[in-house]
Amino acid sequence: MSKPWRSYRTGAFFDELMTDRGSPRVTPRRAINFFRGLSADELQARRSAAELAIKEMGISFTVHTEQDNIDRAWPYDMIPRIISAREWATLSRGLAQRTRALNCFIDDIYNQQRILIDDIVPADIVLESDNYKSQCEGFSPRFGVWAHICGSDLVRDHRGRFFVLEDNLRVPSGVSYMLENREISKRVVPELFRNYSILPVDDYPLKLYEMLAALSPRTAKRPNIVVLTPGIYNAAYFEHAFLAQGMGAELVEGTDLTVTDDDCVYMLTVDGSVRVDVIYRRIDEDFIDPEAFRADTVLGVPGLMRAWRSGKVAIANAPGAGVADDKVIYAFVPEMIRYYLKETPLLSNVPTYLCVREQDREYVLKNISKLVIKPANESGGYGIMVGPHSSPAQHRRYARLIESDPRNYIAQPTLCLSTGPTLIENTVQPRHLDLRPFILQSKDVWVTPGGLTRVALKKGSLVVNSSQGGGSKDTWVVEGKP
Repeated sequence: MSKPWRSYRTGAFFDELMTDRGSPRVTPRRAINFFRGLSADELQARRSAAELAIKEMGISFTVHTEQDNIDRAWPYDMIPRIISAREWATLSRGLAQRTRALNCFIDDIYNQQRILIDDIVPADIVLESDNYKSQCEGFSPRFGVWAHICGSDLVRDHRGRFFVLEDNLRVPSGVSYMLENREISKRVVPELFRNYSILPVDDYPLKLYEMLAALSPRTAKRPNIVVLTPGIYNAAYFEHAFLAQGMGAELVEGTDLTVTDDDCVYMLTVDGSVRVDVIYRRIDEDFIDPEAFRADTVLGVPGLMRAWRSGKVAIANAPGAGVADDKVIYAFVPEMIRYYLKETPLLSNVPTYLCVREQDREYVLKNISKLVIKPANESGGYGIMVGPHSSPAQHRRYARLIESDPRNYIAQPTLCLSTGPTLIENTVQPRHLDLRPFILQSKDVWVTPGGLTRVALKKGSLVVNSSQGGGSKDTWVVEGKP
């Protein structure tokens, strides 16, 4: 065993690759033995190769601060997360089941509202949500699917059990980094790709294109698909450009599109106007159409909602899908599965306390130092308070926030998130992980074999978001024995 590994201890956490006795688990054994055989100098040389590849490939993300927008190189760790194909098959079925139920829910609440009438989900929680868009009432998109791209975050507890932490249904991001992590791994540790049968992820742009093409309102052999971006200053602009290029689609901004009097959408090109069939939007719905939503937006396209409701253009994810991207609504997903699909949920939620309920709120306020407090509609790790890692002043501040707006907050127990070996300076140390697979749905449902593993690079931290200082790993779903 090389020196960087000698101090590796899993502690009280479930480690993805190592047992508590310090030996590799069965599926990742050959990979761990390979990394443990590398000297400190060899590990550093491969890390330098990874950093050079990231620079050459231009893989970056933007962090927004009060002072400036900072463009940073993508943080990548070369030691992959490894999951067996057998275990992934169960997770994949659970994710597909969950996405189907969520789309049934969205389609229902904008039309019959059966789940509200039957009091499975309280009507006020849904109808008073900021993400409920009355502009979508009485409409159902093709296949009854609203959230065509979903990124559900998975975590593992101290026993190794998987839980769904949250569902991202508005504008889920990160898939390009999943793909780029694989490319970097092939450059940095090519030896391991000869030892494992790793399920590929590089067909995601094709799967995305096929899913979007199925939404086209016209029967043309090759529908005209565009990716609608807010522009170069958006934190995920790298991904917008990456996916557009991967699909052979045009990357457009709102000023590149126009809606005609007959409710068709056209793209302005140097050769004239070209009709658009499908828009993969990477803009929050409040900014996509100044006629329907915010009148002050300069990012959207006037009349776009009119064209969508007329069936002249498809939009993914559909406007209004964000109503299910709410951490309060999240608590009811297992009931949605039972209600719409008549099935038992295959994946469990993390236990969740809804501060809008008096009994839950009382418990949360009494135990706020032990819980994780989350705002209902924030993303990127913003607004979260981890009770055990926060000060008494922060506890009091969040208690006041909860009391002033209980609908906007949920609480969950502080999970002992699983860890994985991570190269930190010159040593390998355990760091906490989560996993974001991506689920595509139009006519059919498809789940990525793996996803974006995010890692908290700070010792003891549970915050894995790149915007909050986290990093990432390649995720390998491997078939059979190595």
